[in-house]
This record gives sequence, C-alpha cells and structure tokens, in this order.
Amino acid sequence: MTRKLRMGMVGGGRGALNGKAHRIAAQFDGKVDLVCGAFSSTKQRSRDSGRDLFLPADRIYGTYREMFRKEPRRAENDRMDFVAVVTPNNMHYPVAMAALDAGFHVICDRPMTMTLDEAKNLARKVKMAKRMFCVTHNYTGYPMIREARRLVTKGRLGNVRRVVAEYPQGWLAARLETMGDKQAAWRTDPKRAGSTCCMGDIGSQAACVAEYITGSQISEVCANLTTWIKGRPLDDDASVLIRFRDGAQGVIWASQIAIGEESGLTIRIYGEDGSLVWQEDQPNTLVVHWNAKASEIRRARTGAATRDTVPAAGTAEYPKGYLESLANIYSAFIDTVAREIDGKKGKKDGCDFPTVEDGIHNMAFLKAVVRSSRSKEKWIKVPK
Repeated sequence: MTRKLRMGMVGGGRGALNGKAHRIAAQFDGKVDLVCGAFSSTKQRSRDSGRDLFLPADRIYGTYREMFRKEPRRAENDRMDFVAVVTPNNMHYPVAMAALDAGFHVICDRPMTMTLDEAKNLARKVKMAKRMFCVTHNYTGYPMIREARRLVTKGRLGNVRRVVAEYPQGWLAARLETMGDKQAAWRTDPKRAGSTCCMGDIGSQAACVAEYITGSQISEVCANLTTWIKGRPLDDDASVLIRFRDGAQGVIWASQIAIGEESGLTIRIYGEDGSLVWQEDQPNTLVVHWNAKASEIRRARTGAATRDTVPAAGTAEYPKGYLESLANIYSAFIDTVAREIDGKKGKKDGCDFPTVEDGIHNMAFLKAVVRSSRSKEKWIKVPK
C-alpha cells in the first residue's frame, strides 16, 4: 500500500471503554486514520463523540445504517476501507452484517455474536461478501503467548496433559448496574450481553488462550455458572471442567466478584516433558519448567523498536501489554486488508489474527457452557 487505510467505527463513543482501546491499537503502527463513525445509539452523543475526535461533521453519523448508506457513495479515494465494531454484544451481529452488505471489511469485538446461529450466518455472509473479518480475541496477540504456542506446537513440552486457566476480576462484587455504571449495566443485561456475563466476557478469553497455545479445540465441558449478587440476571462467577480434542483435560475459573483482583488472567500448561506459566500482570515473562533440567524464565527481547518486544507500562484503564496485544491483532488484520485492496489475496506469512471461524467456535463453546450449567448431564459436547 502507498497510503494509510481509512477506518470507520461503530460504537466506542463517550463513556465507552473499548472504543479508546481500539482506536489506540488501530493507529499504533501509523498505518490507519480514523475517518468516520457512528459512535453511539443516540445521534447527539454520536455527534459529540465525533467532535471529541476532531472528525468533520459530514463524517459523523447518527446511526450505523446512515454510515453504511453514505460511505459507499463517497469517492473511492475517500471512503473508509474497514469498520471496527465496538458496541455492546447485541449489536455486533446486525452491524457486522450491514457492514459486509455495504462492501466493507470488518474487525469486531468479542464475543462475535449473541448466538451460535448468528455466528454461522455471519460466516456465510463473510464468505459471500469476500471480505476480511477479524474477531479481537486480543490475548493471542501477546508475544509470550505466541512463544508459548510455539513451544507447545513444536512438541517441546511433549503431549499436553492438563490446562489450568483462571481469569479473576473483582469489579462486579457490588451491583454497579443499579448505580449508574454504564459498563456494568449492559454486561449484566441478557438483552444486550447474551446468555452469560462473566463467562462470555472474560471466561471465553481464557478458553481462547488455552486453545491457541495448545493448538487444540475444547470438545466437551462440565460447567457451573453462579450468580452471587442478588437480583443480577446473569452469572458473575464460573467454573468449567474442559476436555480437548487431543485428549488433554483442564479447568477454567472466571470470576468478576473476586474482590481485590483487577485483570488476572493466568494460564498453566502441563505436558509430559515440561510445563509453562504465563500471567497477565507480567506479560513479557514466560516461565518454563522442565522435568529433567533447570527451569527457564523467558523474556520478550529488548532493544528492538516494536511492540512485540518492548514491555508496556499499562494505564489506569488497561493492564500492562493489553493495548500492544490488541495492536498486534490490528496490525495483522490491517496488513491483510491492505493485501486484499492491492489484489493480493489472503494472509501473508506471519499474519496471525482470529477469524470468523474462531468466532463461531467461541460461540459454540459458550452455548455448551450455558447448557451444561443448566443441565443435570455431567458432560456436554461443544457443537461443531
């Protein structure tokens, strides 16, 4: 490409956490400009949000439908190339479908849809539209998560036996949704979040990391979803036994009522010949234990001017490395979209980002977890 790509955004306006993260990540490499958006469900808030971002008035839209109607009419050298969907969960599917209908590439926050059927319909639309689609399972963008995957898939640990993943948070230990907290309000609302809160919001991320590192999909689950806060309609704590297609077993614990925890994703992989540990609060460190030799502490390289190798300090809104990992996902997606625009089809080597198929499997996993928690059956198969 001889120019920057032009990005639009749906959602992510005033009061939204994810919009800021996505804008930072998309522009990390200097290859993208935000040119337009429909930033809120209300026209005035969208306009106010667009002005905050110094966008021209004619590129700030009152609704996503207006944006997808008007943007294709703009000159080819002016219209957006792709759209980032950073709305509450219930809007991912209709916005993504409308974007594909309008001919745009899509990068969508997770979970991809509200239901497995929606996910499958969306995959069909992606194939029909012949557009690139990415789901921001951003933990797969951490450099040492990718190093862990490399060690496992190359057989350095031997056959994987057990996976233990935990993702504790404490921010929903009180009923914030009744206290004016916008993020808590939609995440605990079945109409906007879907059939699960805690498991869909953070437990699914732990599952994605486990599958990414092992290179094997979860095939069966035995789940217990719990709601500790009286009056809350969705789960705020979850424990799930898991079985993988390659025979490994494990457990996922996710919680949003673990007081004192901020964003504590930790994953442990135990194989025949060794094991590894990665913790979100030390994102550039991977601890590797061997059965017959000394343990190792592997660190992301230093001295190179890329986010893959430079430790990140983090901010009040985001834990260390979060923005950089999301930026890695964006970078791979942006490079692939640029290749499509240049007539070079498909991902180039090293372009690693979650696709619509990953989104489908994630929704299948969540469907099985919810069904298992509501059922007296011990194990529930994850639909293919």
